[in-house]
Amino acid sequence: IASYPHIPLKDRVKVSQNWCHGICRKEVMLKWRINLLPWIQLDGDVLYLSQAADIGAYHLRPDTGKLQRSPMALFSGHLEDVCRFAVTDTHLVSGGSDGKILVHHRRNGFSMEYSGHNQEVNCLDCRGGLIVSGSRDRTARIWTLSSNCPRDTIPMNDRVWSVAISPTQSSFVTGTACCANFSPLRIWDVERCELLCCLGSEFRRGAGVLDIVYESPVQLLTCGYDTYIRSWDLRLSPRKCVMEWEEPHDSALYCIQTDGNHMIASGSSYYGVIRTWDKRQTRCLEMFQLSSAVSSPVYCLRFNTSHLYAALATALHSLDFKQGPRPRR
Repeated sequence: IASYPHIPLKDRVKVSQNWCHGICRKEVMLKWRINLLPWIQLDGDVLYLSQAADIGAYHLRPDTGKLQRSPMALFSGHLEDVCRFAVTDTHLVSGGSDGKILVHHRRNGFSMEYSGHNQEVNCLDCRGGLIVSGSRDRTARIWTLSSNCPRDTIPMNDRVWSVAISPTQSSFVTGTACCANFSPLRIWDVERCELLCCLGSEFRRGAGVLDIVYESPVQLLTCGYDTYIRSWDLRLSPRKCVMEWEEPHDSALYCIQTDGNHMIASGSSYYGVIRTWDKRQTRCLEMFQLSSAVSSPVYCLRFNTSHLYAALATALHSLDFKQGPRPRR
């Protein structure tokens, strides 16, 4: 909590205790009528949300963390649903079910269409001028912001569910479906496109990796269908993770986020379940269930000091840790 000096110390302590004890106010920020596969990104006081083929940029009110109802910008151009997108200081890069990759300039609205993949783009990441994408067509591709043709294509022999570029931009990680190749986590050299190492061993068939988050150039977190969050330290043996946390209800884990310190938040595959974890413990700290009537995965979650935002099949939810739960009438 010391990282946020603009927030009064008393409020920082209260918010921190609320996170630890799971005290928050649940809100539904936006609803839609049909089941979607939404994705979100948080950039300061702007939340980006994909709904079907469009991505909206919503301003967050500084006092309440709520969305302004109308998006301040809309990024479109895909013929089918957006699967993933990444936001940098200058660009928004999206991949869709139509196989296309679109690069939108955030300031002037100019967009460029890349040739993309032969099938849907399941994942992508962008750092600096580098883009890495993965697809159902069993390839990963490397792109630059200066050309709409791929710089390199790497055959993966499996559907690529997740990618993450190292903070150094010298390597990237791919997470695959673990159906044809039983090394679902692989690290590649950006310049030579050579395999540097495989992470882990003895993954069972179908243990696909759905999300990868770098915490530093040598530390990363992964999660997926086998119900575990794993922490990896690239300075140690790549064959064994340094820590793992198991989802207690045996649910696949769709997404993870970290505060870069001790906390991890994860989104599960059933009933909108979010869990918070302390890396120093093996059991989860708190559980929040956002969907009770109809089951939905948590497709994506992001958080800042006081709020956690989660995208489910038919709604965008928030957990406000500045506030306690609403009193029952």
